[in-house]
Amino acid sequence: MPTLLRATVRWLAALCVVAGSAGLIAPGPARAAAGDVHVLTLDGIINPISGRYLERGIREGAETGAEAVLIELNTPGGLLDATETITSAMLDASVPVIVYVTPPGARAASAGTFITMAGHVAAMAPSTRIGAATPVSGDGSDIPDDLREKIINDTVSYARIIADERGRNADWAEDAVRDAVVVTATEAVELGVVDLVAESRAALLEEIDGRSVTVRGDEVTLETADAPIAAFPMSPFEDFLMVLSDPNIAVILLSLGSLGLYFELSAPGSFFPGIAGAIAIVLGLFSLGTLPINYAGLALLLFGLALMGAEIWVASGGVLGIGGAVAFLLGGLLLIDDTQAPFMEVSRPLIYGITLALVLFSLVAVRAVMRTRRRPVAIGGTDMVGLTTTMRSPGSVYVEGELWSVRPAEGVELAAGDRVRVVGRDGMRLIVEPLSDAAETSDTEDKES
Repeated sequence: MPTLLRATVRWLAALCVVAGSAGLIAPGPARAAAGDVHVLTLDGIINPISGRYLERGIREGAETGAEAVLIELNTPGGLLDATETITSAMLDASVPVIVYVTPPGARAASAGTFITMAGHVAAMAPSTRIGAATPVSGDGSDIPDDLREKIINDTVSYARIIADERGRNADWAEDAVRDAVVVTATEAVELGVVDLVAESRAALLEEIDGRSVTVRGDEVTLETADAPIAAFPMSPFEDFLMVLSDPNIAVILLSLGSLGLYFELSAPGSFFPGIAGAIAIVLGLFSLGTLPINYAGLALLLFGLALMGAEIWVASGGVLGIGGAVAFLLGGLLLIDDTQAPFMEVSRPLIYGITLALVLFSLVAVRAVMRTRRRPVAIGGTDMVGLTTTMRSPGSVYVEGELWSVRPAEGVELAAGDRVRVVGRDGMRLIVEPLSDAAETSDTEDKES
C-alpha cells in the first residue's frame, strides 16, 4: 500500500475514533419516564430531517407513556412532503400532541400552519403569527392555471381535513391556502385557529391542565401542571444533517468537492484529494436533496463546474473557463426556488467569491499546464549524454531525480559508489563509463566557473 494511502487511511480512522468518542461523551437525550412531557424543538425549515425528528419524537413519546408531546415551533415553512409526514404522525398519534409557536416574534408560516393546526392543543406565544399556506411550484416556474387549481384544491382539502379533525376554523384554513392570509396570535384565538395564547411553557402547561382532548377516538384528560419536563433535542447526527441543509453549505461542498477531483485527476495516485472531493460532493448532493431546488439552477451550477474543470485540460484560450464561470454564477443565483422558499437563498457575496476563486484557480492551473507544455523534452536519445552521477548499485543510478537501469560500456566493471558518466542509451537503460579523476576534476572546475 503506498505511503500516502496508508497515511490517508490512518487519518480517516483517527477521525472516526474522534467522532465516535465525541458521540460517547456528548450529552444524550433526557431519560424518559411515564407521565413526562416530552419537549421537541423545531426552529428552522421543515425538511426530511426535521420531519424524521418530529415523527420519531412522537413515536417515542407514545412508547414511553408520556403525558404529552410538546412541539415548540418556529418555522418559515418548508417542503410539503415532510409536512405531510409530520401531520400524519400527529393525527395518528396515541399520545396528546401540543404545538406551541414560540418564542415571541416567532412564526408558523406556510407548512408550519398545518403542523400547528394538527396538534391536539395549539397555542401561540404573544407577538407570534400564523398563516400564508399557499402552495407554489417546486421548480420555480409559473403553475399553469388548470394545474394550479388542482394543487390549490388538493391543499385546501388537506387543510380543511386537519382543521375539522381538530375542531378548528376550516374556513380560515382555506383562506390561508387560497389567499395566503396571516394573523397574529390574538387574532388566531379569536378566529378559532388555535386554542390559546400563553406567555411561557410553564404558563401553557398550567393552563391546559385538566383539558380533555380526543386521542384516537378516546377522551384523554391532560395532567400537565406538575408533570416533569423531558427535553428531546435532535441527535448529534440530525444536527449535523440540519447544518448540511443549507444552500450555502451545499454550494461550498460542491465547489470544494470539484476542486478535490480536479487535483486527483491532475495527479493520479494522490488519493486524499479524490477521497475528500468525492465525500464533499456526496454531502453537497445530500444537502440539495433536503432543499427546494430549482433544477435549472442546479444544472447550470454543475455545468459551470464541469466547464471550468475542462479548461485545465483543453486549450480553449479561456473560453471554457469564462463560460463555466458565467454558468456557475447564474446557477448559484437560481439554485433555490424562491417561489417555494422566499426566506432562503444562496448568499450573494458567497457565490461571487466562490466564482472568483474558481476562475483564479482555473487560470493558475492553465498557466501551469501551458508552462509544462512549453518545456523542452526531458527524456530523449541524447539529452542525458555527458551527465555525471554516482552508481546507486551495480545496475542502477539516479539521473535528474529519476532512477535508471544501467549497463556499463564494453569491457568495464562498475560497483556501487563509483562515479560514472552517461555516454549513451540502450532502450530504457543508460550506458555509462567510469569517470576518471581528471575528468571529474575538470567537470567540477567547469561548474565552478
